[in-house]
Amino acid sequence: MTVVALTGASGLLGSNLLVALRRAGVDVRALFRSEGSIAHLREVPEARGVDWRNADLDDEDALARAFEGVDAVFHVAAMVSILASVTPGLTRANVDGTRRVVAACRRAKVRRLIHTSSIVTTGLAADAMALATEDSPWNFAELGLDDGYCITKKQAEDVVVAAVRDTDLDAVIINPGYLFGPMDSKPSSGKLILDTALGKVPGVTPGGNVFTDVRDVATGAIAAWQKGARGERYILGGHNRPYAEVLPLIASRTGVTPPRRMIPRPVAGLVGAVGDLQYRLTGREPLLTSAAVRWSYCTRFRVSSAKAEAALGYRISPLEGAIDDALEWFRRTGRLRG
Repeated sequence: MTVVALTGASGLLGSNLLVALRRAGVDVRALFRSEGSIAHLREVPEARGVDWRNADLDDEDALARAFEGVDAVFHVAAMVSILASVTPGLTRANVDGTRRVVAACRRAKVRRLIHTSSIVTTGLAADAMALATEDSPWNFAELGLDDGYCITKKQAEDVVVAAVRDTDLDAVIINPGYLFGPMDSKPSSGKLILDTALGKVPGVTPGGNVFTDVRDVATGAIAAWQKGARGERYILGGHNRPYAEVLPLIASRTGVTPPRRMIPRPVAGLVGAVGDLQYRLTGREPLLTSAAVRWSYCTRFRVSSAKAEAALGYRISPLEGAIDDALEWFRRTGRLRG
């Protein structure tokens, strides 16, 4: 029986990847930090029989023990943040954690590492009509869109690229889009769905994103393990859509009135600045920061998944299914009524 290890099983992608792996007949050794973080998986039928291992990204020895005897490691764990600058926590989780995963894979002689990066480590498109690819130069810094998350995710990807170049590590990199779907327990990117359904989104901005069904990415990650070329990166994107289209789509699935008012950038900028100040004073991440504001007005965040479609057989599902299943999961778990 094929055995794989999975970091970040508690998150949106990790949970759905765990289910996809089990449905594919793969034995999963899932790493976790606390019982509370994986409580939502205890009721999932596919999680029965999973070999749960308590191991932290800070502990290379524990990682190496957890990776012993596995055929592959799916590294999904990461710290997601909208903070404008790099913090010690982001560096520790995303960069140092990846460095330890790489070292543990080499110690345990793992056959292949599938590293989950992000589309924020690819370049932004040349204009609002173009599409970025795996070969696009990373230009977030020169465009003023380099926040703490995208910087540390880029640094983490660079760790993997360097290990493939300089050592015997066999690794492949996936770059997912903005994920929608069920089992978003935090919630993470699904908060946009939840807030829209609850009428908490005050208006729209002219920017857009790459909205992606998380289950497409889970299937794509497995395909990258099985078909991807050593050292290659594959964008696993979805629908390049403006927020002004996606928010009404979410609202239409819930029966609420969609936000229509276009928020003036100076107003949003002021709110983001207040959020930055709040973080400096309290150390707690606010609901909005200046970095999040800059992203929400960016019209060049558009990517192509053509390489993954050709090499991995990657397919993009309709966005409505991801939204509906996310909403159903939020209702079933008591996060949303009606």
